[in-house]
Amino acid sequence: MNEIKEYLAVPNLSELDVLKWAQSILEARFKRSNYLTNPSLVRAYLKAQLATEEREVFALILLDSQHGVLSFEKLFYGTIDSASVYPREVIKTVLNANAAAVIIAHNHPSGNPEPSQADIHLTKRLTASLQTIDVRVLDHLVIGGTDTVSFAERALL
Repeated sequence: MNEIKEYLAVPNLSELDVLKWAQSILEARFKRSNYLTNPSLVRAYLKAQLATEEREVFALILLDSQHGVLSFEKLFYGTIDSASVYPREVIKTVLNANAAAVIIAHNHPSGNPEPSQADIHLTKRLTASLQTIDVRVLDHLVIGGTDTVSFAERALL
């Protein structure tokens, strides 16, 4: 708590500085939690990581067999409305981390988190590809500004 008071006492603190500081706090909490038992923490973490991106970013949360967080990886960067995602590179990343499960995430810079048909098709393709190496896709979250859409909640997995 003292750290917060000291930080807020800094003169000429910009909004960007505050956002970066908030992102670092969420990241520390996310990594400290180690196990994903709280969906709201996952959403908050992903919003902090992806909501302010000006172009589409595709990312993975890599998990061990007990759903402990191994790492968060931003894999592909695209344009304002799309990103090319290569299943081969996703599989390579998953195998290098020795992950047993993943949560897929990407942002929509437009602010609208509704999944496109391309998002749904890609998720099915990645899920099938990862099943061949015994890796579960637990969810795919689309971040649009302050809103998120969960494929798992919508039964799209």
